[in-house]
Order: sequence, then C-alpha cells, then structure tokens
Amino acid sequence: MKKQLILFTLLIFALNSYAQESELNWLTDFELAKQEAKAQDKPILMYFTGSDWCAPCKKLKADFFNSEKFAKASSNVVLLMIDLPRRSGIITPAQKRKNMLLMQRYNRRGSFPALVGLNFEGKILKELNGYNAQRDTSKHFEFIVDIVKQN
Repeated sequence: MKKQLILFTLLIFALNSYAQESELNWLTDFELAKQEAKAQDKPILMYFTGSDWCAPCKKLKADFFNSEKFAKASSNVVLLMIDLPRRSGIITPAQKRKNMLLMQRYNRRGSFPALVGLNFEGKILKELNGYNAQRDTSKHFEFIVDIVKQN
C-alpha cells in the first residue's frame, strides 16, 4: 500500500509540473519573438538554459518558471527559451546553431541560467545572470517588473 501511495503522489506531482509548464508559451524562434513583442507591445524575456546539464537552471525552473506567480507575471512578456543542451536529440542541429549565434550576441559571458530582457527590436533592456544557492527568486520577479517598465 505504501508503494502505491508513493507512486500516486509522484504521478500527481509530475502531472502538476507538466500542466504548469504546458500553460506557458515558450517560443524558440528569435524573429518570431520579436514579431510577437511588437504586435503585443511587450518586452521579450529571453532565457538561456542548459536544460539537460545545468543544475542551477533546473532549480530555477522548479522554483521560478513553474510557479503560479511566474505564470501570472509571464502574461506581461513574450517568452523566448534559448536551450543549449549537451545531449543530442533535445533540439535540432539547426536550432542549436541559431541558439549559439544568440548566445554570442546576448550571453557573451556564457552564464547559465541567464535572463535577458529585450525590446521588440532586440535591444537589451536588462540582464540577470545565475541563480543563488538560497533559491531566492525575488530578483527574478523584480527583473520582469523592470523590463516591463522599460519597454
């Protein structure tokens, strides 16, 4: 009975995480994100991640991106995910080339995770690199407020 309860709890947790993630409209195409930002008069929240290897990225995803508070705040921005995984098959080789070019332009330090706020023309409004060991997301929420004000 204990095993069934544990499996049931894990299933509920996994489905809840998937449901929250699926509600967010993460784009992966920079040009499309700029078009959406212009049409909706919103800034772009560009997120650099190493989805399969970056431990701080995984923690930020769990603490920040998968939160209800972020789901609400995300309605004020166009979401753009720039994933640079190490394993093949997660993104296409063509997408990886595009992401590397964006990394060279918008994340020259090579920091993961990194957030970059942009206007619809691709001009940088603000940058935030890393995620702290205390798992405090307050700076990340302030970041969103600041780029919305600057847009």
